[in-house]
Amino acid sequence: MDHEPPSAHRSEPPPPPPTIIEKRLAKRQPSNAQGVMSLGDHLEELRTRFIHAIVGILVFFLVSLYYGPTILNWLIWPVQRALRAEGLSPSMLATGMFETFFTYLKISTVAAILLGFPWILWQAWKFIAPGLHRHEQRFVTMLLPMSLVLAILSTLFLYFVVLPVMLHFFVHFGATVSPEKPTVAPLPANVSLLSLPVLTADPPAPKPGDAWFNSELKELRLALAMPSGAVAIYSTALSTSTGIVLQPRIQEWVDSFLGLALAFAAGFQLPVVVLLLGWVGIVTPAFLSQYRKHALFIIAIIAALLTPPDPISMVILMAPLWLLYEFGIIMLRLFPASKLAHDRGKERDGEPAEG
Repeated sequence: MDHEPPSAHRSEPPPPPPTIIEKRLAKRQPSNAQGVMSLGDHLEELRTRFIHAIVGILVFFLVSLYYGPTILNWLIWPVQRALRAEGLSPSMLATGMFETFFTYLKISTVAAILLGFPWILWQAWKFIAPGLHRHEQRFVTMLLPMSLVLAILSTLFLYFVVLPVMLHFFVHFGATVSPEKPTVAPLPANVSLLSLPVLTADPPAPKPGDAWFNSELKELRLALAMPSGAVAIYSTALSTSTGIVLQPRIQEWVDSFLGLALAFAAGFQLPVVVLLLGWVGIVTPAFLSQYRKHALFIIAIIAALLTPPDPISMVILMAPLWLLYEFGIIMLRLFPASKLAHDRGKERDGEPAEG
């Protein structure tokens, strides 16, 4: 009978305790076990998230194509309202054969990106979150929603507050800068003036030959019979007597609006910038409060650069930027770097962080 060597029954010695370097390397690993992945796994995950993001954008793009005309009407409505207020034709101009179509595509593309931006951020978050510590995840989950909300508020503020004031100033200036002064003389004998009904809306069933003035559209409209027997309405735009005809182009206005929206969205990120500067130790709430007057001067410069060259629009933008600056100071006091460092220290010691 063969006997097994004594070493076969001998228990394995316990592993040596980890060294200080090994402990520090272990603490540097992400809190999520999925964060430890090979390069191939990272590339595969990145490809999956990229495909999901592209598919989502395509879906939003198809939806935006369907609602593109509605979005275009929504964008040009402030201009039309300002033109009507000055007695001008609300019709906008397209000087190129493809201008309206390409403007429609541009609006649909931008709308798809804006609507799909949260989806893109979610896919990016699903990719990078496993490799982040818990305190780093709190940074992102706090700043990203705040940034999105501020961007949405900036667009609403631009559309409902800034644009009406800005357009009223420029349209009124364009309509009154060079007024015509026609000669007034008595009517010749046996001459009578033509009289047309002035309506706020088109009649329900005009007959061929009927003519009227639509005061809402500022158009002279005429009903004519078509070869098919249907009645079509032809019109010509009228405006107040002025030496300069103001008729904005669709493409120029859409480009101007998108540029203003991007500038306002960047300006409204002021609280996010204040928090980041405070967290990295560049500024403190006391420092920001002490140099409040200097900050107001910088805000005035930013407002002057972001708005058209009129003082009213500049002041209107300065007010929310100033409030956002104060909001950033309040947020930095509520979430200071010391509190974040305290939570991070608890994580390193294996204790659950607050919040």
